[in-house]
Amino acid sequence: MSVYFYNADTTYRHFTPCSNVAKNKPESTVHYHNRILSVVVPLLLLVSCSKSTENSLPGTLEWDRVAVLAEASKPVSELLVKEGDTVSEGQLLLRLDSREAEAQLAQATAEMERMSAVLDELRRGTRKESIAAQRAELARVQSNALNAKSTRDRAAALREQGLNSPADLDAAETALNVANATVRSTQARLDELVHGSRVEDIAQAEAALASARANLEVLKLRRERLDVKAPRAGRVDALPFRLGDQPQVGASLVSLLVGDAPYARVYVPERLRTQVAPGDHYHVHVDGIEQPFDAVVRSVRSEASFTPYYALTGDDASRLVYRAELLLSGDAARKLPAGIPCHAERGG
Repeated sequence: MSVYFYNADTTYRHFTPCSNVAKNKPESTVHYHNRILSVVVPLLLLVSCSKSTENSLPGTLEWDRVAVLAEASKPVSELLVKEGDTVSEGQLLLRLDSREAEAQLAQATAEMERMSAVLDELRRGTRKESIAAQRAELARVQSNALNAKSTRDRAAALREQGLNSPADLDAAETALNVANATVRSTQARLDELVHGSRVEDIAQAEAALASARANLEVLKLRRERLDVKAPRAGRVDALPFRLGDQPQVGASLVSLLVGDAPYARVYVPERLRTQVAPGDHYHVHVDGIEQPFDAVVRSVRSEASFTPYYALTGDDASRLVYRAELLLSGDAARKLPAGIPCHAERGG
């Protein structure tokens, strides 16, 4: 770097810090030049640094997160992972108390089996033993009807001879009518057994069985979800509940950090918004790490953060910022934690 200064004889001179300025110059002149240099060089460095920081985008490192929510308010009965563990997709993370769910599942299984047996019975029809028993019952009532008819006929003959009262004939007539009605009822029952189940009865039994089977599947799903598994491969970031805790429905049981690499969540000032677009390359500087990381802009919000634009006028408009996400690349980025401050600068 070269520095120009104005000396006492009103002429501009060129001074190179690395050159031997002591040659052919008085000692006082060298000291004067050194004092000028000690003031000018820091100022130039400060100016250059301020220009670079003006275009830097501050933010923090983040990972994509997946929250596994509680679908039932049951106590935590078993924890199988701890914070920081790397898990694979489908791996069991924790269990909620499943005793009630298992009892409901057993009840639903029994009900489905009962409905299945009822349907099988309707489809197969009546057993031949039941039909034989009904035929024997028909023969019995038919015999009773014949006896009732004989009794009525005798009562009618006696009435013609005046040997009995009208009430006796009426009673015999009523007994005959009852016996004939019993014969017709028994015959109808026999016909029903012989012809088998109606199509409508079978359809109703099929619908009842389908309902019982669907209810069983719902209870199975609820039971399975009491065994909390990882929906994606990632790293366990937080386990808010401990053994014995009873989370509410919808509470986050496990928070997972997922994805191949973290991203920098940065905030773009309003004056730089038009210069940032998805696909742009940036260098992300992470606090505590000297080497920057290459990153690509993944997204930029179209709406300003914090204060909406329509509420600002004049100089306040420059205070708008837009949130952007820069996806980091490289194997070293996969080891970075979330929440670390960083800033991004446009890459070459």
